[in-house]
Amino acid sequence: MEATVPARAQGYVACVALLAALCVLPPDASRTPWWAPALLAALNAACEHVVRRRSGGTFYPVLLAGAFLLPPSAAALVPLPAALLVHVEHRPVLLRRVWRAAQPALAVWAAGRVHGALGGRDAVAAHAFPYALVPAGAAVLAFCLVLTALDGGLRAAGVGIPPTPFGQWERMPAHRAWRGLLSRSLAPVAVHGLAGLMMAVLWRSRYGPVAALLVLLPMGVSCWVFAQYHRERAAHQATIRALVQAVDIKDGYTRGHSERVGRASVLIAHELGLDDERVEVLRFAGILHDVGKLGVPTRLLRKDGPLTPEERRIIELHPEYGHEMVRGISFLGEARAAILHHHERLDGSGYPYGLAGGQIPECARVVAVADAFDAMTSTRSYSRARPVEAAVEELERCAGTHFDPRMVAALVRALGRHGWHPGVTADDAPHTVSAQQPAAGRRSGAHR
Repeated sequence: MEATVPARAQGYVACVALLAALCVLPPDASRTPWWAPALLAALNAACEHVVRRRSGGTFYPVLLAGAFLLPPSAAALVPLPAALLVHVEHRPVLLRRVWRAAQPALAVWAAGRVHGALGGRDAVAAHAFPYALVPAGAAVLAFCLVLTALDGGLRAAGVGIPPTPFGQWERMPAHRAWRGLLSRSLAPVAVHGLAGLMMAVLWRSRYGPVAALLVLLPMGVSCWVFAQYHRERAAHQATIRALVQAVDIKDGYTRGHSERVGRASVLIAHELGLDDERVEVLRFAGILHDVGKLGVPTRLLRKDGPLTPEERRIIELHPEYGHEMVRGISFLGEARAAILHHHERLDGSGYPYGLAGGQIPECARVVAVADAFDAMTSTRSYSRARPVEAAVEELERCAGTHFDPRMVAALVRALGRHGWHPGVTADDAPHTVSAQQPAAGRRSGAHR
């Protein structure tokens, strides 16, 4: 194993591999013809090769079919050839192969145990529907629980975020390591489980294993569609990343500001109970809120000290510039309105249009609070960073006049629950704090 992998991670993967070996040995050959797990293992390896090459995802129907057809120890052998044969692009290669073999082997073994304990294999052989759905559903749940438990342990050990383990080395706190893993995986794995059950039923029918292979055709089509969606999503992310990098290069004092505003916007959105789609849109809005600064002269963005009225009028055009830049990007949705209106104030004293109260779109009111909070807690060319407590106090003081009180309260709750870890900041940029900057310019999150 590569020395760059933390020792705790190596130990964790070794323990998982040992457990998987105990589950596999000894296989129950007396009740299982050797060709059945061999055929399923070869089929799973072929599917994994195609799916990983096309979409980089995972493919579980064959594994779950093995859990429904074979004794647990035999079913745990099905993932092994794929782990050994499928190409591994990133280091550490050995550790990745061991993980890719051990994790699904344990999950399939657990699914097989649950399925067998509930009489699932007899129900599949007898085509006993709808009862066969009950043990199959329980097996899918067990499969998901084991996968998420092991993935969460990997995150807590400090080895990246699944499904691409070992991608980063920062250790994740235990209370966050398992958050969201089960909810995100349950629905896709349930669909794969239904396909696996159909494979198992056809396998046990008079048509035999050949008929079971027909189930993989629609699953392959669905995986292709899913891969197309992910490619489109990756293109969206690349577009946003390019725009943000352009802003960061132009305005070095606010390096990382866009990402932090996106993070704070997500915290607020979660506290408001918004659905995942709107949370994602608000993340985009926070990240791109200052994209219009690309149209503002660099000398104004980096100017030390106060701006003249004419210079301020030029800078106050950046929301309109930004809205014009992203107007044709359809996937941003309401984020475009947030880019245009994030400097409006509740009392109507903001810009560019002087909207007040409910006239300001909700997404813009979220980004306004996130933007002001990060501006106050970051060092700029015209002001030093304030402590989080002081920034929160200022937001609460201006709630109802400049900021929506509901958004301020949501951010305060989120900070109390999760804290604030700004990550990339501009604090290491050269700066000069001008004594001429008026107090009003440093209050209530006023910033460029």
